[in-house]
Amino acid sequence: MTAAVALTVAGSDPSGGAGIQADLKTFSALGAYGTAVLTALTAQNTRGVTGVHGVPADFVGEQLRALFADVTVHATKLGMLGTAEVVREVAAALADRPGGPVVCDPVMVATSGDRLISAEAVDAVRSDLLPVSDLITPNVPEAAALLGIDPATTVAELPDQARALLALGPAAVLLKGGHLGGAESVDVLVTADAVVETRRPRVETTSTHGTGCTLSSALAALAARERQAGRAVEWAPLVERARDYLQQALTAGETLGIGSGHGPVHHFAGWW
Repeated sequence: MTAAVALTVAGSDPSGGAGIQADLKTFSALGAYGTAVLTALTAQNTRGVTGVHGVPADFVGEQLRALFADVTVHATKLGMLGTAEVVREVAAALADRPGGPVVCDPVMVATSGDRLISAEAVDAVRSDLLPVSDLITPNVPEAAALLGIDPATTVAELPDQARALLALGPAAVLLKGGHLGGAESVDVLVTADAVVETRRPRVETTSTHGTGCTLSSALAALAARERQAGRAVEWAPLVERARDYLQQALTAGETLGIGSGHGPVHHFAGWW
């Protein structure tokens, strides 16, 4: 037996609630061995981002090549890539899927509202990264940015926007409706064959830092376990399992007492 191995390609969050740190915690919580390629250092806490120091694109590529030359990776999660050059470097490295199924969280804006990606990088995500992604997990503002349209204001608009994103090249789209408000948080999964709504009661909490990172890395961890076991990756059941994990982490987040702004979710709520 060998471990299921998941890879995160993302930026660092010193406060531990998002980015690489959240991804590795999630991988561990869901039974996958975590590997990581760093794309940026950030200066941030639960109140916001004060600075971003990017890793040069060629060194991001070198990290990926070194990892793939030695370690069998069963699934990959992509988070904050930052620049168009890094986006293109990562897309090229993953074109033939050496890291298994690719879950792309097109990170553009932090929970605090801070911009994390350049306009040129958004274009590169659209043209280069989406076609090599097996599942993308945008929220409502990110979907609007990728499509060049106004953000959805109702759940009824999500399926059409998800289909429009699907036409850009990914194999599946999970469009997250958390920004829409309401008693329930509604996400829509669209594939070539189906449209599936998934609902959870909205959790009233200020501990929302890293929710997008946590959901996408949960999906990568679960996909890695499926691939390592020799099973086909079916996104619909994995989305339900990932959302259950996030729901538990959100519900318990405030018990951590971390920071004075948007605190982190509790990645190990089921264990501590």
